[in-house]
Amino acid sequence: MSNLSIREASRGDSSRLLEIYRPYVTDTTITFEYEVPSLKEFTSRIEKIQKRYPYLVCEKEGRIIGYAYGDTYMIRPAYDWCAEVSIYVDREERGKGAGRKLYEALFEELRRMHVLNLYAVITSENEKSLEFHGKLGFETFAVFEKAGYKHGKWLDVTWMQKFLGEHKDCPERVVWAEERNL
Repeated sequence: MSNLSIREASRGDSSRLLEIYRPYVTDTTITFEYEVPSLKEFTSRIEKIQKRYPYLVCEKEGRIIGYAYGDTYMIRPAYDWCAEVSIYVDREERGKGAGRKLYEALFEELRRMHVLNLYAVITSENEKSLEFHGKLGFETFAVFEKAGYKHGKWLDVTWMQKFLGEHKDCPERVVWAEERNL
């Protein structure tokens, strides 16, 4: 893992990130998207997320092999201390430590922002992701049966959660990425 580095995603990374994401759309039920987004759409998504949350990439010997980000859990202000997290690692690089390193860096950034609750929404048949999140301290709190339909079958969705800190009576205000100049 010492040959892995983590940094904030840049606009120029979009093509490589989309390349990593593409087989998850076309070949799996890990994402519920049916069509691979255009490069323009994908870049727009990254830029929108980066206004509030970290969007990190993992490089191995200068080549991006994965990415992870936080995003809005719910839009009402009372949910500001919550974030949904997502991670995608190049299929050839899974199981080699990049995912853990990405998530640890993401969790630290979210902790600095004063985010307290993390949520992972995982297709229930994705046992490797469920196990991975469990090892990182996430716990299952809900299963939505037959929540999505892809590749000719109905799929359950598991929601997992992890707390990053203490829930005080007067929590510190969340500091969005654009306020921190990330």
